[in-house]
Formats: sequence, C-alpha cells, structure tokens
Amino acid sequence: MWSKRDKDNLYTMNGDEPFTFLSKAAQFKGIIHFEGTIRIDGRLEGEIHTKGTLMVGEHAVIEGDINADVVICGGQINGNIVAAEKVQLLSTGIVMGTIKTPLLSVDEGVRLHGMCDAEGRGEVRSLDGAREAAQQQQLTGVARVRGA
Repeated sequence: MWSKRDKDNLYTMNGDEPFTFLSKAAQFKGIIHFEGTIRIDGRLEGEIHTKGTLMVGEHAVIEGDINADVVICGGQINGNIVAAEKVQLLSTGIVMGTIKTPLLSVDEGVRLHGMCDAEGRGEVRSLDGAREAAQQQQLTGVARVRGA
C-alpha cells in the first residue's frame, strides 16, 4: 500500500490497488463511498466511507465525518474519525473531533482538539489485562502480608 520514502514525498503507492486523487484545487460536497486508496489535497464537505486508506494531504480541509480502514492525515479534519485499523496523524495534521481506532500514531506537532479512543489490538488488550490482573494480585498479597 503506502511506503515511506523521503521527507518531501512521505508516502508513495506500490501499484497494487486502485488510487483516487482529489487535487489541491478540487472542491467536493457530498458523500464519498469507495474501496482502495484516496488522497485528498483539496476541500471536501460531507462524509467519507471507505474499505481502504484515506490520505489527507497537507493542504486539504475536510469538513465532515470519516469512516475508513486507515486514515493518514497531514491536513485538517473538522469531524469525527472512525478507523477500523489505524489513524496516523502527521506533524502538519489538525483534527477537531473524536477519533476512534485500535491504533493511533501521532507525530510531534499535531494539533488535536477532541476526544480519542485508541483501544489497541485485541491481543495487546488481553495481554495488558492479564498483566494488570497479575500486578493487582501481587499488590493484594503484599497488603495482606503487611496487614497480618
């Protein structure tokens, strides 16, 4: 899908999937449904629904809610983001709204105004839960010894 390349061109396509692009001069109002990858560098007012990746370019402004598998944001999003896999906020990114995703990556310099619910992957949650339970048992055991 996307691969890191250099600082001027953060992400490039590997050519295996469909790609849609809305340029810096483009303006769109409405609801977008798509599969694959879309990069938006212009202005969009409405909703975005995808079973793929949404790239929000540095100069992009999105006014509306997003539901995607992966969201990579270097621009401005004024709305809620629900991502099934991951949200990555690049240093130039601005998000004003709620983010709900299993994995969240935030670069230094991001502006985030709203709530965030990044639950982690299921395996990580179950390991953390087991770790916390073990720590609670150890603390309870220590308290019993001291209190006895």
